[in-house]
Amino acid sequence: MFTQELTSLLPTDFNDNARVWVYQSSRAFIEKEEKEINEQLFQFYSQWQSHGTPVKGWAKLLFKQFVVVIADETDMQVSGCSTDSSVRVIKSIERQYDVNFFDRMMLTFLVKNKAEMLTFGQVQYAIDKGYINKDTRLFNNVVTNKKELLENWLVPLQESWLAGRVSLEKAVE
Repeated sequence: MFTQELTSLLPTDFNDNARVWVYQSSRAFIEKEEKEINEQLFQFYSQWQSHGTPVKGWAKLLFKQFVVVIADETDMQVSGCSTDSSVRVIKSIERQYDVNFFDRMMLTFLVKNKAEMLTFGQVQYAIDKGYINKDTRLFNNVVTNKKELLENWLVPLQESWLAGRVSLEKAVE
């Protein structure tokens, strides 16, 4: 279900190896904010350039909480300067909406079909209390290309990078 929905949101004419950056907001956005942010992202990527050459790019706020930026480098490599320009847009949105897109200690799980955020320090407690378990899906924001985004962005906790950092067995009460 999730992969089908995600596939319908992403550009179909981008290579599977297109570079991806995922920025998770510290909160979900309301509909009005979502529209404003998507307009800003469109303005950015429709004018995105690398050394004066247009970048085949795309960006959108997905699931009211994640800004996903994609650059298809099939014909043109994205330079460090053009990557920096994308980060400046994210930083601008952060300031405008008083959110944080760079807190790597905040994790998002899909609990009862709703995105639920936990700090890294809360994860073990949530497992111990049965709020999440090894099968609870985690948004794996370290994906690096379109194929990984489609196949591995939302993965069971037991298959994620986090699995080796927590005990997946529920604590005995």
